Amino acid sequence: MIEEARDGLVDLRHEAGDPRAIARRGLRLARLGKLEKMGLVTEHAPGVWELSDRLEPVLREFGQRGDIIRTMQKVLRAGGQERDPASFQIHACPPGVPIIGRVIDRRLSDELGENLTLVVDGIDGRAHHVSGFDPVRVEDARIGSIVEIGSADTASRPSDRAIAGMAEDGIYRPTRHLEQARFDGRVPSSDYDGFVEAHVRRLEALRRAGIVERIDAHQWRVPEDFESRAAAYDAGHNRQANVRVLSAFDLESQIAADGATWLDRRLIAGEASDLAPVGFGQHVGQSMDRRRERLIEQGDATRQHNGRVFYRRNLLATLREREVARVGAELAAAKSLPFRAVANGDTVSGKFTGTLQLSSDKFAIVEKAHEFTLVPWRPVIDRQLGREVMGIVQGGSVSWQLGRARGIAL
Repeated sequence: MIEEARDGLVDLRHEAGDPRAIARRGLRLARLGKLEKMGLVTEHAPGVWELSDRLEPVLREFGQRGDIIRTMQKVLRAGGQERDPASFQIHACPPGVPIIGRVIDRRLSDELGENLTLVVDGIDGRAHHVSGFDPVRVEDARIGSIVEIGSADTASRPSDRAIAGMAEDGIYRPTRHLEQARFDGRVPSSDYDGFVEAHVRRLEALRRAGIVERIDAHQWRVPEDFESRAAAYDAGHNRQANVRVLSAFDLESQIAADGATWLDRRLIAGEASDLAPVGFGQHVGQSMDRRRERLIEQGDATRQHNGRVFYRRNLLATLREREVARVGAELAAAKSLPFRAVANGDTVSGKFTGTLQLSSDKFAIVEKAHEFTLVPWRPVIDRQLGREVMGIVQGGSVSWQLGRARGIAL
């Protein structure tokens, strides 16, 4: 019909003759009547219709939406599920409200391979289609993993918190920061100058954005809302949704795991109100019940006479240490190299030789000639694969010292 339009008009006044032409005209009039209800065409005179400029893009969008819905139905049916398409949600990236659920499909959205689409079976009972991801950034969001998709990460950087904390009456002084860093003595390799220089480079970037002011070589004016403005600046340069892998393991694996799982974190927090009584939300609720019983069986939780369940103190840390010790022993036997567990405050050094995904977290393998250890992984270390690294274990994570340009607060 669009192809037949002349100057945006479709003229059906003179289409008559044989019965086939009459039937064809009747079908077109019925279609035009539907498009009129959608506000996409207007009848100016009997049999003469004006097409809206929005007609073609709107119909194309509807066609794409239909393709997406059929794809989502196919994916769900492959997993033995039937869902009402009314429960499907198709999002631009990032979505307006955070999504938590299981990845059931991932596919490239364009021929260049630059955009990835995820289909997530949400704990809210809906299936979500979210497109526009950088494939590299969501590499760990594999099918079966449990993820949280939200707006761009607006959390402040540790370096920004350090700058705000060191500012006195709105003035940050690198020399004062250098003195404090030397006094604390917690910078790996004692590269205090490089540590402070990295903060100054961050300030220089924010100066170009109009957030801070450089008074002179030794003073920077920092606004009271510095952290929130710096975080907003970072978010403005990252329009893609933030994808956080909550668990690389499916629900069945988590129920039987000896490490700290996503289900454990939900049990301790008492989170259940966000679970829908259908779909994946129902499966999560049932899995939490089974995981709770397993924790009770192995002595990590107790049920009182009134039915209340109490969990072991520091349960997550205990489970994580238990899993790391088991895996470390298994690797030690395979490597013929002793495994050394690390504690908070320990210094870790050696060659970064690879990563290991456990139910508790993703861990980096750091080896020396006479031993190896497992420490929590962070994305910043990936480029150091095969190289010597050093860091300090702090609060269940590691602050890495990766060359002169990096300090523990980066």
